[in-house]
Amino acid sequence: MKLIDTVSLDIAKHSDAFSETQCYVNINNANTKIIISGKTLEAAIFVDVDLYLLFTTDGIDYEETLKISLIHLKKGLLEVVSLGGQYLTGAFEKLRVRDDYIAFSFFGDTTWTVRVMRDPSLRLPFSDPRGVSRRFGFKKFIDISANPPLARADGRR
Repeated sequence: MKLIDTVSLDIAKHSDAFSETQCYVNINNANTKIIISGKTLEAAIFVDVDLYLLFTTDGIDYEETLKISLIHLKKGLLEVVSLGGQYLTGAFEKLRVRDDYIAFSFFGDTTWTVRVMRDPSLRLPFSDPRGVSRRFGFKKFIDISANPPLARADGRR
């Protein structure tokens, strides 16, 4: 995996009271016709041939959410994982890209680690760390972990 700077976003639909900003993904100044959520591209990672991992935010004060989108240039949007919660806000920082994982911080003292799988694996409901949400389903391409786990409102982990 490698951090790249050849990806950009063009707004397809502005946010409103009921939906987030939607953007077209451009790679090497060419529109891929793939649409993802998020207005600000925080980082773009080249994973493998035709496979990219994009980190986006919306710039919302007091409730910022990080969207992690896995796209395939021929298959489109494969998966989206959201990191956030009610009254939580974060800043995308301390990005480290390695051959087999990506680590970063977003809120709290938690280090988030993301691994991309070439083939989908079984995902059990409620198996993601606190603060992570994704569409319901039993397969996943993105595995995410938190160390230490995100604290609860009462401070317990």
